[in-house]
Parts: sequence; C-alpha cells; structure tokens
Amino acid sequence: MKKILTYGTFDLLHFGHIKLLERAKQMGDYLVVGISTDEFNMQKSKQAFHSFDHRKLILETIRYVDEVIPENSWDQKIRDVKEHNIDIFVMGDDWEGKFDFLKEYCEVIYLKRTEGISTTQIKDEIAGFK
Repeated sequence: MKKILTYGTFDLLHFGHIKLLERAKQMGDYLVVGISTDEFNMQKSKQAFHSFDHRKLILETIRYVDEVIPENSWDQKIRDVKEHNIDIFVMGDDWEGKFDFLKEYCEVIYLKRTEGISTTQIKDEIAGFK
C-alpha cells in the first residue's frame, strides 16, 4: 500500500483544496491529511474561521481523505512520516523546497497550486461584500 501525507489549515474549504486532495490521493492508496490545530495556528499568527474540530469533520467527509491527524508543530513531520509509514509527502508548490529535509524518509512532491483561488482571496472577497 502506498501512503501519502499532506498538511494544511483547510479553512474555508474551496475547489483548490479539493483538487490538491484529489491529486494527492491519485499518487497512492491511502491519504493522510494533517490539519493545523487552533493552537498551532495561533503560533503561526494565523486565525482560521472554522475550529479545528469543524475542519477535521469536513475533511473526514471528503472521499479522497482516508485519515485526518492534528498538526501541532512544525517539528512533527519526520515523526508523522515514520509513524504512518508514508511513501510520498505532498504540498503545494508555494512551499517548494521547504520540506526537502523529508527526502531522507520519503519522496517529496510539490504540486502546482490551483490558479484563481485561495483562502486569502475568499476572505478578502467576503470582506468586500460587507
């Protein structure tokens, strides 16, 4: 069984997120998704609209996702790769090079982002509708 791992906040889920999850799942048999906890987002000075529990529930209903795990820190990735027997680590290409240290443990692939959509863009557009 080939296992894939990706991470994200996955707030205000949009078609770019779905396309990333779909492409990641196509690379293997089992997709593990790490989502940033509310506490970790605070450390990153990032605020999600939806709580960790709600984002986790949403991700668990997506057919491409086999397992959702919490992302509590930047440092857990090597441990997660080892504990979950990950073959391929996948992230969007806006993170290109940032996770190359994982190449010692698994294949690392950076996927091209979906053009024309981002959570920041959605938040900006919603703010403009007020």
